[in-house]
Amino acid sequence: MPEETKGQTLQGVETAFMIVRHLRDRGPKTVTELASSLDLPKSTAYIHLKTMYEAGYLYKEDNEYRLSLQFLDHGVAVRQNFDIFHVAESEIDALAEETGEVANLGVEENGKRVLLYISEGRDAIYDNAQIGEFTNMHWTSLGKALLAHQPEERIQEIIDTYSLPESTAQTITEPDVLFEDLAKIRDQGYAIEDEEHWESIRAVAVPILNEKAVVGAISVSGPKTRFSDERIENELLDTLRNHANVIELKLTHY
Repeated sequence: MPEETKGQTLQGVETAFMIVRHLRDRGPKTVTELASSLDLPKSTAYIHLKTMYEAGYLYKEDNEYRLSLQFLDHGVAVRQNFDIFHVAESEIDALAEETGEVANLGVEENGKRVLLYISEGRDAIYDNAQIGEFTNMHWTSLGKALLAHQPEERIQEIIDTYSLPESTAQTITEPDVLFEDLAKIRDQGYAIEDEEHWESIRAVAVPILNEKAVVGAISVSGPKTRFSDERIENELLDTLRNHANVIELKLTHY
């Protein structure tokens, strides 16, 4: 008998990924704890955990299950498929060294900003972001630099799908305000993040363009006290643009 379906999706697969997300966010759990947290029958939780454990995707210790390092292996393998990662990695390292700050490479996937690579400079103050992190596009300078170069219909589709949730009191939450900000970003060629994702953190990003289509963005981020408008305009932007130009050139010959 075919597995029970929910619309056009497999309910069992949806449950498995719900468990993966829960273990990622909440850490190791016993069968009982997981069943209680996700409001699943204990037998259902056990079957899913046992199946994923035997497939090598969970690690069990003291009756607690956690995600296994198989996910790290897959993540690294997926990243290797991105040309922009290969050509940008050394440039992001150099950007971090030159500025002393955190340098980032981001791409868009399914309407979210994804951190593909991070490098920390000598004076870097880390904002808890991790490689592979997905966030709403409008929260970050990387996301806004990526979003600004999407067709208007695509921007609206992303807003309709995810809305504009607030991360801090400074987050843009009104579509009209966001569209105005994106128009400014396109005109000036860079995006500013001013405590819109994390309090006390500012960032500046520029897009990576390939035949006029945006394929990624790079940024530097750090404490607001070190990211004055003057430093951004007189120092950081030139450095960012230089590395973005190198990345774009490398992409054309990769």
